[in-house]
Formats: sequence, structure tokens, C-alpha cells
Amino acid sequence: MKYAAGTDRGLLRDINEDSYMIIPGCSDTSCAFVIADGLGGHNSGEIASRMAVEYIRDNLDAAGCFDGENASEKLEALVKKVNTAVYERSLGGAEVSGMGTTLTMAVITGSTLTAAHVGDSRLYLIRNGVIRQLTDDHSYIGELVRQGKLTREEAEKHPRKNIITRAIGSCPELEVDIISHRIEADDIYVLCTDGLTNMVSESEIVEIVSGSEPETACARLIEAANRQGGEDNITVIVIKC
Repeated sequence: MKYAAGTDRGLLRDINEDSYMIIPGCSDTSCAFVIADGLGGHNSGEIASRMAVEYIRDNLDAAGCFDGENASEKLEALVKKVNTAVYERSLGGAEVSGMGTTLTMAVITGSTLTAAHVGDSRLYLIRNGVIRQLTDDHSYIGELVRQGKLTREEAEKHPRKNIITRAIGSCPELEVDIISHRIEADDIYVLCTDGLTNMVSESEIVEIVSGSEPETACARLIEAANRQGGEDNITVIVIKC
């Protein structure tokens, strides 16, 4: 397993509200990958995203998420604790009121990937040159796409595509999407914030990632997003199995 990550402020934002972390497990075939995008337009989004990934770093081992048994339940419980911590911090004063973040994370143990997801950051699988989004966007437009009221092509240009319907820290109770996936040889996984996917098409992601080592792929994806406008913070993790 080879992996790399990269992040960039983009061309228009004053600060980078994205956070990410790679957390090695107890063996060469176990590792956790986390990305979080502090909600744009909200107070202290950068605090929320950083707090979320640091909470996971500090509690992942204690939660037993690398054990392999009941991985889905353990991961869901951990993310709900992250939500509680960020939500309670958001009650601490006007400077952090309303802060929140997306969270997409994947834990790889042996030949199994278990992911937890809240928001509109994404986890992709590229297998045999074909890309598939494993996560659902928790957004106003994402819901319209799932209802068949918009095509994915229409959604890409919709003016309300950045309205999030589910986020870490936005309320005391939270529904977490959990994904369990069997890894095959030569699978490629990409975790990314919407600063990438709003600028770079899925076909471009496949082309860039398939022909590059993870570190180079991350750099090239960020370059592509900035070349096409760089309208938001860009964070990407590439994992080659």
C-alpha cells in the first residue's frame, strides 16, 4: 500500500479551512486517512476541521478501529463522539458559534476498507480505470440528484451546490454514513474536499491518478484545480493498494 496527501489554500480563499491526517495502524496493512473541510461562510471553520482530525488521531486506537471486529460500529461511535466534541466547543462563544466541518475518513485493515462520511467531501474508488464515488454528498443538490430531479451534469453547475445538509458540529445528534468495502489488487482510493471536485472532472482525476505515484498524483490534482480557477481550498489523499 502506497499513499500520499496534499493541501492548498487555492487562489481565492484567505485561509485554508481544510485539515487532513494519515494515521498509521499497528501493521503494514493498516492505516487511517482523514479529511475535513471547515464550512465556508461559517465562523471558525478551520478550528472545527482541525479539531475533528485531531480528535480522531487521539482516540482512534482507544476506539479499537484497527481491530477488524465490529469496525463499522466502532467507527460510527467514534465519529459521533467527534460531533459531540465539536458541537460543544461551538457553544463556547460568539467566535466559534455555528462552526462545523465535513468529515470523510477511511480505515484500511488488511483487505477491508471501512469508511465514515458526513458532508460533501468525497471518497472515490478507481478500479480497472473506472471511477466510482463511494460516498453520497450530504448537500441540497446531492439530495436532488438522488431523487432524480437533477442529473449529475446539471448539479455540477448549480448555484446552490455548496449548501450542506449534514455536518460535524451542526447539531447534537448526527447520522453517519458507514461504508465497508473489499479491497482488490491495484485498487486506487481518493479522498478529497470539494475544492478539487468543483474544479476537476472525474475523468481528469482518473487520468492524473492512474498514471502517477501517489505523491505526484496529489500535486498534479492540486495544480489542475488551481489551473481551472482554484475557487476553494483543495485537499486530496491518494491511496494505491
